[in-house]
Amino acid sequence: MSTGSQASSRDRRSRLPSQPPPHTADAAGYVYGPLKWAIAVTASLGAILEVIDTSIVNVALTDMQATLGATVSEIGWVVTGYAIANVVLIPLSAWLGNFFGKKTYFVFSMIGFTVASVLCGLSLNLPMLVVARILQGLFGGGLLAKAQAILFETFPPAEQGLAQSVFGVGVIAGPAIGPTLGGYLTDTLGWRWIFFINLPVGILAVIMAIVFLRKDVKQHVQNQPRVDWAGIVLLCIAVGSLQAFLEEGEREDWFESGFITMLAIAAVIGLILFIWRELSTKAPAVDLRVLRHKSLAAGSLYSGILGMGLYGALFAVPLFTQSVLGFSATQTGWLLAPGALASAIVMVLLGKLSTKVDARILIGLGAVGTAAVMFDLAKITPQTGTEDLFWPLIWRGATTVLMFLPLSLAALGSIPKEDVSAGSGFYNLMRQLGGSIGIAILTTLLAQREAFHRAILLSKLTAYDPETNQRLAALMSVFQSHGSDAATAYQQAMLSLSQIVSTQAAVLSYADTFRCVGIIFLCSLPLLLFLGKGGAKAKAPMAH
Repeated sequence: MSTGSQASSRDRRSRLPSQPPPHTADAAGYVYGPLKWAIAVTASLGAILEVIDTSIVNVALTDMQATLGATVSEIGWVVTGYAIANVVLIPLSAWLGNFFGKKTYFVFSMIGFTVASVLCGLSLNLPMLVVARILQGLFGGGLLAKAQAILFETFPPAEQGLAQSVFGVGVIAGPAIGPTLGGYLTDTLGWRWIFFINLPVGILAVIMAIVFLRKDVKQHVQNQPRVDWAGIVLLCIAVGSLQAFLEEGEREDWFESGFITMLAIAAVIGLILFIWRELSTKAPAVDLRVLRHKSLAAGSLYSGILGMGLYGALFAVPLFTQSVLGFSATQTGWLLAPGALASAIVMVLLGKLSTKVDARILIGLGAVGTAAVMFDLAKITPQTGTEDLFWPLIWRGATTVLMFLPLSLAALGSIPKEDVSAGSGFYNLMRQLGGSIGIAILTTLLAQREAFHRAILLSKLTAYDPETNQRLAALMSVFQSHGSDAATAYQQAMLSLSQIVSTQAAVLSYADTFRCVGIIFLCSLPLLLFLGKGGAKAKAPMAH
């Protein structure tokens, strides 16, 4: 080939669009090749561990209480301590990642979470277990939001749907996997193994994070963010008091308790001072200015509603099956497992579609579909069985995904890349708080509606009611046929009738709860007007 031809060839090649070599990042920082999927699995593994541990202990609390000699209110702090620590750290994850380096902070959080899990399993008394759970929540708070931010910063806009589907599988399926796995481990190996199971997975995640996550870019000393100690303290007071208020309110009869009233006051005052501090300082611990992005503000609010429905419904179903239908923890877990599998399948299938369809359409379909499932679950009776709950729970798992994945893209996909970490932290915080608020509301609603329905049912059971007398006579006849005398049979019949009333009142209260969740999702539809379209057509995040 002549020199002129070679020069011409070089000129043509120079005009071709440059493609980043495999396993490397382009100028905007997006990763290409197999490395991006290794990063996705690594980040998602940490998030899955954190989400599962939010719910895995719920089915083992009775066994913990017996082993450690704790009261019901005392053992509740095993859950409350973790939740408070978790929500405090989630909004700080962006600042901590910038201060220490994103990879360093993620690896440190993963190591700390794994070590804290082992300490939970080795706990000899309740104070040791509560402290270990608080540590686990602190380190876990650095995994959830950071994992989602890592994915947004790693994948180009056109592939965000697939990346977030990998992340979403764990976040959606985790609340269902937790009770299933927790029930099985508790029934077979003992409650300590619900924590020991994290050790091999945690070690694998740490190794993968060290190998696959990109190295941190060293900052000059003058570029290091200052420590906003005042903001951190106010955040701990505001969010910690709010979470404790939500976790302990029902147990302490809400504002009848001076402790709960003090928590409410501390939460309100702390929140006001925290917002003022973060908006007035030049180097805030939590950058609330990211809420200037309309899609993030609306998406975060919707995330809270999604958390209420996601965690609230998954809270009510196990309670109903165990307290009313008499299911064991393992049986309840297996009942929830197909719904978790449906979520995972739909999440993967939705990965590519979500970047091509307006996110608001998918979220709207998911909200309406989930509401329909909730209204279907409200048809429960004392005779409801596994076959009656199977398909509604499958559809709940599928329709929830239609909201979760597109909502992440609509809220975070179009904001500037430098705001992704702070935005992801606030977005995930709202979902966690939404779950806590939802559970608190539904717990109170269950208690109040059960008392309401019981009072109405008892008012109809009078000595002058023919149906009541017929039922009482039939029950007495059954007990007398088993050898009881007339007086004993009457007492047994009255007790049996009282139990029937209690069961029916409980079923009606759970039906009201499911209807409430359905109504919440329908009422959330106007928020779609404030969301972005999401997907590949949204404005691509800016390089930083």
